[in-house]
Amino acid sequence: MFVKRLIQLVPTAARLNTPQGKAFKKALTPLMVLHSISPIGQTQNRSLTTKTLTKSIELLSNSNKEIKSTPGNPLQLVVPGGQYEERPLSILLCWLMSEKKHVMKYARFYLDQGFDVLTVRVTPWQLLWPVSGTQVVAKDLVNFMSHNGLYKPMMLHGFSVGGYLWGEALNLMEKDLDKYRPIIEGISGQIWDSVVDFEGIPTGMPKAVFPKNAVLRKTLEAYIKYHMAAFENTATKHYLRSSKCYHNSVVDAPALFLCSLDDPVGAVSGIKKVADNWELKGMKVYLKAWESSPHVSHLHHHPEEYNQEMKTFLEMLGLVSYPEKFLLKAVGRA
Repeated sequence: MFVKRLIQLVPTAARLNTPQGKAFKKALTPLMVLHSISPIGQTQNRSLTTKTLTKSIELLSNSNKEIKSTPGNPLQLVVPGGQYEERPLSILLCWLMSEKKHVMKYARFYLDQGFDVLTVRVTPWQLLWPVSGTQVVAKDLVNFMSHNGLYKPMMLHGFSVGGYLWGEALNLMEKDLDKYRPIIEGISGQIWDSVVDFEGIPTGMPKAVFPKNAVLRKTLEAYIKYHMAAFENTATKHYLRSSKCYHNSVVDAPALFLCSLDDPVGAVSGIKKVADNWELKGMKVYLKAWESSPHVSHLHHHPEEYNQEMKTFLEMLGLVSYPEKFLLKAVGRA
């Protein structure tokens, strides 16, 4: 069924004996593997209250109160007893193919500081088909932020393609600024780790999906380049629109960019361009670029400096309640 559906989505010319058609056929194998990848399984942690809101969004809390959703709307929470207790919220916009045990290294810091944590993920398939994929996740994220006014302040912490996802959310908010003004003003700070613009998608996705298989990486990269050229109206124009919204963000909260000079996916040149744009708007922007560090692995390779950059930034925002608990442990693969 998957191959049949895929073939229906591809123009007839690409299925003929042409260079495009041959590239498409060559890409079928990695795309079938791509489609077969299931979302990362969720592990149970007794110290946390965990609520899966959608297939892409999960809420973590140290509160011992049960998290319930409004009937008919899983994204609107019901507070037991009807009493709202304001809590800060960290929104982790995860990297592609992220594993929960690695994401928890970042979530744990915020949880220890009294935050609730919202983790948001997109799959490779959702990234390839944004209208029915990433844009749906972005809409769910914005709806959650709109319907839960008990979360104040909010902190963004995005990784890699999380920047693209946030660009889709910004696109939604730009269409009705009055409606979403509370969200925009409720964000106190933003951290962007190895953020990827649309130019990094062809190289970034294959490395995330097939980190140990060079042949499949190369084949998938060729297909994604073809995909972006062939599906201008259903994919590429949305990537470009998201990028424009991200570069011209309506959220003017202070921002910290974390990157490395030798990361070919989250290129420092593109990140600096965003940082410069934001500075011209009068935003407070900070950038830390390591000489050498793999994509989304800065915590693992530079744990002490990563800790200090986060600590300094969040203290400046007044969001570090318990400095003695500020300790992020290095991970095997971030």
